[in-house]
Amino acid sequence: MSRKWLTLLVSALLALSVAACGDDDEDTSTGGSSGGEESQNLSGSIRIDGSSTVGPFAQAAAEEFQGQNPNVKVAVGTSGTGGGFEKFCAGETDISNASRPIKDDEEVPVCKKEGVDYSEVQVANDGIAVVSNTETKIDCMTTAQLKELWATDKVKKYNEIDPKFPDTEVSLFGPGTDSGTFDFFTDEINGEEGKTRKDYQPSEDDNVLVQGVEGEAGGSGYFGFSFYEGNADKLNLIGVDDGDGCVKPSAETIQDGSYKPLARPIFMYPSAKALQRPEVKAFMDYILENQEAIAEASQIVPMTPEQVEESKTALTSAESGS
Repeated sequence: MSRKWLTLLVSALLALSVAACGDDDEDTSTGGSSGGEESQNLSGSIRIDGSSTVGPFAQAAAEEFQGQNPNVKVAVGTSGTGGGFEKFCAGETDISNASRPIKDDEEVPVCKKEGVDYSEVQVANDGIAVVSNTETKIDCMTTAQLKELWATDKVKKYNEIDPKFPDTEVSLFGPGTDSGTFDFFTDEINGEEGKTRKDYQPSEDDNVLVQGVEGEAGGSGYFGFSFYEGNADKLNLIGVDDGDGCVKPSAETIQDGSYKPLARPIFMYPSAKALQRPEVKAFMDYILENQEAIAEASQIVPMTPEQVEESKTALTSAESGS
């Protein structure tokens, strides 16, 4: 989806959301920063980097927020969750997008050493989609079969895993080692974070992974569910069976947690220093007030009302320094 159409879509959805509230609310601005005189007074720049899964959500939010706050410039990068935390802990960014929590043993000490305090704020939900080329007709795989395919380099053809699978050479595409999706998948499926076969084709850009799977007759891979949704006509979606039956990812199965074990929350980490700036605080408030429309526009699964309240509490605690 182009940035132009993404902007138009999120604008339309947010306009409908405001209209649905009726005329009972005198102030239709969100987060106290999306319109009116206060909005026009906001200025500055916000630097965001990190997860490619969270990237489309952050970009949709940034474009709409900038439309209502033209003097604020929001730059969104996608160097992967790990790469984003490297920049964040070095003080190079204001907000870090992450498809997994910050690592206690590696990233937390670096931020602490550099004096970067932060808060963890869930902004949406996601599931990791397992997909194949449309010529590789696999409807479902157990978690054990996925491990057999991805943990070592032994499997060369799909029918080595199951005789019912195609007699086709595997050609695998997946996230690079800086990706939170890589960390999450290898931990949940392969049994150890970072453990993976070495002969797959990695990329931190999920669009590259989509193109790889689409272009190879024996192609298969995994990436954020939103990238499957945006390319559903080009890919075969594989269900996952963790022992309770085969489930395919959808907004419903991701939000209710039945897509196991590959459903997960996704986050933004604003730094405490950045939140002292009114434009950053307003941006984070705006996201939580409009998360459902932003998630729909960027094809990411929105939070539940309970999750929204938890995120608002986390953000309030961060702003108060508690």
